[in-house]
Amino acid sequence: MSDCNDGLIQLAGDAGALLKKRGETIAIAESSSGGLVSASLLSVPGASSYFLGGGTIYTRVARDALLGLPEEVVTMRASTEDYALIVAEEVRKKLGATWGLCESGASGPTGNSYGDAAGHVAVALSGPRTLSRTMETGSADREGNMWRFAGEALNLLQEGLAGP
Repeated sequence: MSDCNDGLIQLAGDAGALLKKRGETIAIAESSSGGLVSASLLSVPGASSYFLGGGTIYTRVARDALLGLPEEVVTMRASTEDYALIVAEEVRKKLGATWGLCESGASGPTGNSYGDAAGHVAVALSGPRTLSRTMETGSADREGNMWRFAGEALNLLQEGLAGP
């Protein structure tokens, strides 16, 4: 998986350079990537200038405790673009960041309790640009999906940073 690692480091390095240059900050909420998004961004020298923090929001308990998002606010199931947008915005606000990035999915080897197959992920970016998308890898390879989910989140961040 070193190719995946190298790809994430490159994506994170490019994003980190732009964040540093602009004096912008980011907060992360990820689930099925298990911290790979945060680890990639933190691997960049000088990350403390742009990385404010984040968490692996893997359960409803974690979402409620760490983000304070009750059921009345989160009326949809996780692993959807709508859910990821709410969480990205909330982590951005909680940490006072320019950008909030969320990843929520089913890494595998089976699907999640919401009916999504393994390899399903929703990613969202909140900030000066708001973007979201869903990806299906078609794979039950848990580790491979975790790397791909982190890459998809970092690709979305790059897209947001490159926009108008």
